This record gives sequence, structure tokens and C-alpha cells, in this order.
Amino acid sequence: MTPSTASSSPAGPAARRAWRFVLLLGLVSLLADVTYEGARGIVGPYLQALGASAAAVGLAVGAGEFIGYALRLVAGYASDRTGRYWLFTGVGYGLNLLAVPLLALAGRWPWAVALLLLERFGKALRSPARDAMLSHAASRVGPGKAFGLHEALDQLGAVTGPLLVAAVVAATGGYRPALAVLAGPALLALLTLTVAWRLYPHPQRLEAPGPTAPRATSRGWPRGFWLYVLAAGMMAAGFLDFALVAYHWAQRTVVPPAWVPLLYALAMGVDALAALAFGRAYDRWGLRVLVVAAGVSALAVALALGWGVPGAVLGAALWGVGMGAQESVLRAGVARWAPAARRATAYGVFNAGYGLAWFVGSAAMGWLYQTSVTAVVVFAALMQALAAFLLWRAAAHQPPTTNF
Repeated sequence: MTPSTASSSPAGPAARRAWRFVLLLGLVSLLADVTYEGARGIVGPYLQALGASAAAVGLAVGAGEFIGYALRLVAGYASDRTGRYWLFTGVGYGLNLLAVPLLALAGRWPWAVALLLLERFGKALRSPARDAMLSHAASRVGPGKAFGLHEALDQLGAVTGPLLVAAVVAATGGYRPALAVLAGPALLALLTLTVAWRLYPHPQRLEAPGPTAPRATSRGWPRGFWLYVLAAGMMAAGFLDFALVAYHWAQRTVVPPAWVPLLYALAMGVDALAALAFGRAYDRWGLRVLVVAAGVSALAVALALGWGVPGAVLGAALWGVGMGAQESVLRAGVARWAPAARRATAYGVFNAGYGLAWFVGSAAMGWLYQTSVTAVVVFAALMQALAAFLLWRAAAHQPPTTNF
């Protein structure tokens, strides 16, 4: 396999425009993550406080991720068919962000779950179109670097959000005021998105000239693409959702309540650094760098669930490494399998498989948790081992060097 490279120099007007577009979308993601990642750090304990069980939390977060990924299949296809990438991105961000502060008004856990599902639905609408637009700019500056920088900015917000939430929880002693405060960054994110749309109404024009990726045939996508989707699915199935980790810490009083958002902030900070590192590694060595991420993800589960306070801290950090790799390299890799005109569809197909696997894995681990914590650790390790094997196989089938 030949590592991917950018098709044009990082210098030059076209590349500078591409970088500015990446930075603008990164700023949108930064503010968006302040909003929903700030909430995510306390979702587990908040649902527990509203009366939800561990199985309900596992099922809820799994269903949310399933909706957030599976519906991207439809959203991606519709984005490509209509060419209305900004419309899907804007409506999706609106639902994604405004549902979060409304959580403060939820009086019972089913209502909170409904808002969480709405938030994931919004993310499903906007992600394929947003990633397709980002991929056009990435073709000029290097996919690993572009998606890695985007993820790093994304995670800077994911650090800031939990820290803001932790401060409000510490000051007020409650989760509701912290959720209400998140209306501010949500509105700023939507304003920044509007600016990006006005400055770059046609991001397809940022695409670098050069060979195109192998096209999907009438029989479907290339075999290597399906290996890639399956590998990503196994990685998702064995990646324990942070809400269930936080539920474990709250139920067994592993750490004080105010620590939970702080540990999530730690995970997000490590995520940002890992995204940059894995993004650069991908541009140089290709998909096989994700094999390392699979091993780290399995270790994170074992530490977070079984080693007290030290395990919680180290487990949160390693959880961030695994998430950073998935959110940068996995997204960058999808673009190599599809031409520009079908890229949102490719992201939709990929994310549908990823989300289904996340849902099944989260539901299974939530059920296993009620029986045995050890069973959760073993399940996660098996899924990540299978993911590593499939990633190695998929790398051998990756297309030759293109813009990606």
C-alpha cells in the first residue's frame, strides 16, 4: 500500500483557501463540541439521577449513536443527489445543538433520552455533507493533516465544554444549570457556520485536480471498502461509550461527581493531540496506524473499569487516544474509496455500518455490565482484536495514490 499524499503543495492561493475553510469548519466544530461534549460528560450521571438503570443508559447511548450514524446513509445519499450540502449541514447543526440546552428542562429520563436522540439525529443530517465538503479542501493539503486539524479543534471544544460544565456543577451542585449554560456556545457555532457558508458557498471548487478514486460499480463498492467498513464497525462495537464509563464511576463512587466532567475533558484533550499525531502518521504510513489505536482502545476499557482512581485517569486518557484516531484517520480514509460526486454517499454508507456496530456493542456492553465487569473488558478486547486484523486486510486493498 502506498501512503496517501496531497496532490498540491501546502503553499499557494488554492491551498491557503483550503486551509482557511478547514479552520472555519474546525471553529464551528470547536463551538459545537463545547455544547454537546460538555453535556456528554454528565449524561451518564444525569440519567442516573433521573432514575435510569445501567441497561437503559447503555441502550440509550447505543441507540443515539446508531441514529447518529445509520441515518447518515440516507443523509449522505440525499446530499449527493441534491447537491444541497450546506442545507443538510445547517439544519443538522441546528437540531444537533439546540437539543442540548433543552435537556435542562427534562423532568424524567425518557424525555432526556428523547432529546439525546434528537441531538444525534441532527448530527446524522449534517455529518456526511460536512465531511464531504471538508474532503474537497483536504485533497489540497493532505487528508490526514486536514481531518486531524479539524478533529484537534473539535476536541479543543470538547475539552472546554466539560471544564465549563464542571465549573457550573461545582458552583451550583446541580446538572441542570450546567446544561442551560450551553445555549451560548450553541448559538455562536450556528453564527460561525453562517459565516463559512457565505464565504465558501461552493466548497466543491476547492477540490484539487488529479486522478479520481475507484468508482463504485453497479454491483456496489470495492471489496476493500467493505473490509474497511467492517473493520471500523468492530472497532466501534468494542469502544465503550463514555456515558457507561461515567455511570460506572458514579455507581461505585470511583471518583467524586465533579471529577467526571474533568476526566472527560482530559480524554478530549488527549483526543485532540492524538488526532494530530495519527493524522500525520496516516499521511505517511496509511491505514495500518489504526492497528495501534485498536490495542489502546481495548486497554482503556480494562483500566477505566477495574483500577480505581489511577485506572480512571489513565483509562480516560487512553480512551481519548482511541477516539482521536477514529475521528481523524477513519474519516480521512473513507474519501480514498469514492470520487468527489459520490463522497457524501460513501460517508453515509460507512457511518451507517459504524453506527449499527456502535449500537450493538453499546447495548451488549450495557447488558454485560449488569452481569460482570470482566465480561465487558473481554468483549471489548475481542472486538478490537478483530478490528485490528480487518484493518490490516483492508490496508492491502486500498486504492493507489490519488488526491487522497
